[in-house]
Amino acid sequence: MKKIVINTSPLIVLFKSQFAYLLPQLFTEIIVTSRVWDEIIKAQKTDIASRELPIASWAKQVSLTTVSSLILAWGLDRGESEVLSFALENTGYRAIIDDAAARRVAKTLNIPFMGTLGMLLLAKKKGLIPAISEPIQAIQDAGLWLSDDLIQFLKQQAGE
Repeated sequence: MKKIVINTSPLIVLFKSQFAYLLPQLFTEIIVTSRVWDEIIKAQKTDIASRELPIASWAKQVSLTTVSSLILAWGLDRGESEVLSFALENTGYRAIIDDAAARRVAKTLNIPFMGTLGMLLLAKKKGLIPAISEPIQAIQDAGLWLSDDLIQFLKQQAGE
């Protein structure tokens, strides 16, 4: 799947860790819903994500008129709800989400999804990064909490 709709936390972590450049190399279309856009831009005017997102030529801002009632029923935050609703209603898009509750909803509703770390694995497989150990550390330093078991699993998946 080459088209994605991305949530707030993966975008922020990718900008902070200096790996946002991988997005347009991995995907042909990167949708940022208006709620996610606003969460990033209005959150802190001085952080890297709020400075870089508006000038990222690859980021396509999309406004949703409504969020699917199937998604609203789960009580997720508005950004995650928009991301999942967009992916549910637009076949061919994968949601990029890290939140456990949002991932459960995606699984339940058969919405294709991937997390930030899945993107790193994909980048490694495509030869865009030589290894995932340093990117994993950068992602952790940027604020994404990862269990030791998950880190070991990812390194194993990457052949490291």
